[in-house]
Amino acid sequence: MTRRDVGWAIAGILTVFFAAMLAMNIVVTALPVIVGELDGTQIQYSWVVAATLLANASSTPVWGKLADMVSKKRLFQLSNIIFFLSSLAAGFAVSMEMLIAARFVQGVGLGGLGALAMAIMASIVSPRERGRYAGYIGAILTTATAAGPLIGGLTVDTLGWRWCFFVGVPLSLVALVLVHRTLHLPHVRRKVRMDYAGALLLVAVSSLLLMWLSFAGTPEFFAWVSWESGLILAAAVVLLAVFVLVERRSSEPVVALRMLISRTTLLAVISSSSIAVCLFGMPAFLGQYFQIGRGLSPTESGMMILPLVVGNLIGSLTTGRLITRYGRWKIYLVIGSMLLSAAMFALSTVDSHTDLRVVMGVIFFVGLGFGAQMQNLMLAVQNTVAVTRVGQASALVAFFRVFGGAAGTAVLGSVMALQVAGVSVSQLNGVSGAPSPEFADGSGVMFLVAACMTLPAIVANLLIRETPLRTTI
Repeated sequence: MTRRDVGWAIAGILTVFFAAMLAMNIVVTALPVIVGELDGTQIQYSWVVAATLLANASSTPVWGKLADMVSKKRLFQLSNIIFFLSSLAAGFAVSMEMLIAARFVQGVGLGGLGALAMAIMASIVSPRERGRYAGYIGAILTTATAAGPLIGGLTVDTLGWRWCFFVGVPLSLVALVLVHRTLHLPHVRRKVRMDYAGALLLVAVSSLLLMWLSFAGTPEFFAWVSWESGLILAAAVVLLAVFVLVERRSSEPVVALRMLISRTTLLAVISSSSIAVCLFGMPAFLGQYFQIGRGLSPTESGMMILPLVVGNLIGSLTTGRLITRYGRWKIYLVIGSMLLSAAMFALSTVDSHTDLRVVMGVIFFVGLGFGAQMQNLMLAVQNTVAVTRVGQASALVAFFRVFGGAAGTAVLGSVMALQVAGVSVSQLNGVSGAPSPEFADGSGVMFLVAACMTLPAIVANLLIRETPLRTTI
């Protein structure tokens, strides 16, 4: 591929990657309107989000395995088409059941786009040059996550909730054309067999665990300590044991456990899972703090979260260029993880009287610390595996990132629920319009728990062994 083709191909990949990440978060501020118009229930409200998360996390390793078997370009186009069609279906949904089904299918497409984006990049760009493009992906990832609620609120107020799903359709079409015309991958593939048993067990285990973390401790479902909770956990443990046994005996496992034996991969997985809650949970919880705890409007709340985006952009792009120029990457992981933890502990001091300018400043450093790490952890793993294993390795890290973020967000939600047990339903839904000091004060405890969750990343990044970046594919 020429340098021009590489640039246009990556532009197409980044375009649909942005649309995919935006689709995961834009629905948050639109859900109350959607559920009201489609006569949905509280359980269905939860599953609009949970269905996408389950499908995304469960399908990501499968896409990665397929990427080592067949054409990455065809798989990327297939996942893009799945995303395109499911977005249309969600936008035209006439019932909550149809919307949930469309969101589940959309999650499958999102899993493919996320897993294959970095795998394709690894096939056309050397690790030394990849740092720059990894920075672009990291910036897009967090920008879409943080800006999603703001864009969703503005879209609902101006065009209607259905356009929250339609907005990604033209971007998907542009990416289809760009990738088709400019992406020409080398034919590097192996003759392998798909581990169908492992894939099904992985879906079952991850689904059970995410269901438990999402629904345990909520009045609508069951308590943390209950027979329902115990039954789900027991089933998950049994299936996990079977999954490990199947994967150890499989010649072509969907999750290569030997990769976790690799020091770099294992530590990168631990670090990614540890900081992922700041990607998936922070925008939602910050939005609640500003709207419910401080009485700001959805648009004002979205503006207050923008420092998170700016910090992430600077962290991702700056470290990416520095890695490309100097070939060093560990130092940025260590500094980023320390900065992130320090900023999160500072955020844990907020209450109903904290100066909003101070909060915005702290949020900026949260984004800066996060941006310096996420995609560079993926780069570290890819640099240690053969090109024929890049898809599987990329999907492994991506899976634990999504699962770690989902698990952390669920735990923080439970912590927050305990802190605001006395807050009225109208205030929690933002209906009353009056700020809730109890909610703002309780947010500090939740942010403290989130700060503690980021500490393992510091240890993992300190222990990770830095290896020189290759200058070849």
